[in-house]
Amino acid sequence: MDSQTRHALKQDKFVMATQESVGWVAKNRAALLRYSIPVIILVVLAVAAGVIYQQRSSAAETALGQAIDAYSAPLAQPGLPAEAGVYANAADRARAANKMFEQIVDQYKMLPQASKAHYFLGLTDEALGNNAAAESELKQASSAWDSNLASLANFALAGLYHQTGRDAQAVAVYQQLGAGKGTTAVPAFNAELALADLYSAEGKKDQAKALWAKVKDADKDGAAGAIAAQRLPAQN
Repeated sequence: MDSQTRHALKQDKFVMATQESVGWVAKNRAALLRYSIPVIILVVLAVAAGVIYQQRSSAAETALGQAIDAYSAPLAQPGLPAEAGVYANAADRARAANKMFEQIVDQYKMLPQASKAHYFLGLTDEALGNNAAAESELKQASSAWDSNLASLANFALAGLYHQTGRDAQAVAVYQQLGAGKGTTAVPAFNAELALADLYSAEGKKDQAKALWAKVKDADKDGAAGAIAAQRLPAQN
């Protein structure tokens, strides 16, 4: 069989296959439409949901940034004229930031930014003396998927427990944070230093010294080790 004949046969087979395919589609057009329309709708909905999520996430991130700016805004210096974005005192600053974080929690409940807002709500509530509200917000943030955020919230929660006379609960949280390697936001050494300071405040000098010695030896060239080394002579 020569090459021209083979080529002609291939072309014939292709034409037949195409015709059969077109014929099948024509016969089953209704069924195809019935099954493809829901798929198209789902795709459109998924794309729309993704766009909406991105827009809300961007808006939440902007709002969170503005609230953090307020939280860290400078305080007015005595004798200087008032300036925009400068607060008269720490309480005024905390109140202003608290309202902004609360709005983020209300408007963006299911977004990661809301979890961060819970953390800062806890800090500002504590600064304003609202300890019950602070504890509630910090507990909410401590359950975040973000391990760094959760560890920061737990560290702040332990400090709140200590300040409100619940040292047993503070010790448990510090011990949990000190187990393992900790997180980038709250390294295990930091939790152990805080726990040692708590023991020292309670008069448990031996337990404090043991922890400081442990951190000093384990973090010889680090900041935590240096702090622990400074603490030890003061106890002798």
